[in-house]
Amino acid sequence: MLFFINVFFGYHQIPKFQPDEEKTAFVTPPRLYYYKVMLFGLKNAGATYQRLITKIFKPLIGQTVEVYIDDIVVKSKTKNEHTQHLEKTVRLMKAYNMKLNPAKCAFGVSAGKSLGFMVTQRGIEVSSDQIKVVMETPAPSCKKKLQRLTSCLAALGLFIARFTDKIRSFFLTLKGANATGWTNDYEQAFREIKRYLTDFRA
Repeated sequence: MLFFINVFFGYHQIPKFQPDEEKTAFVTPPRLYYYKVMLFGLKNAGATYQRLITKIFKPLIGQTVEVYIDDIVVKSKTKNEHTQHLEKTVRLMKAYNMKLNPAKCAFGVSAGKSLGFMVTQRGIEVSSDQIKVVMETPAPSCKKKLQRLTSCLAALGLFIARFTDKIRSFFLTLKGANATGWTNDYEQAFREIKRYLTDFRA
């Protein structure tokens, strides 16, 4: 059983160091305001938040909990274990006054989305949304579209055997080594990847 947790405005749950609050000041008539909590966009905000989350869940990480920024997955083999694991997890969150985003939480499920992938009891699987994006993408007509396609394919690389060999020509074109444009070889490679993904989806 799995429990997917999403923290509500995670960065805003970290209070700022009081002497630094005035450094975030901004003016709107008729007053001066400043943040009392960590805001998005600060250089080390992501690292600070990840460090806090890792500290909170340290006793459970790798055993019953996996965390990455504001995505938390609690994993259990049985319902009884799941209840115990949830209690421990919620207790830790309560100790740090962390609030959940109920709209993005899923309780006691066998599968769910995390970091763009499907997480099931079998492990990590490719998301049908990721496959759909590639399947509906036409052959790229310019370098920018090729970059977009390559980034979509890179997310699926974990699931495609000999992935780098299959799209090597795409990367060479992006680097400028192949300036011949979209050739029949590229088209064939793209079709082969689509065919592989069709089989994978089936």
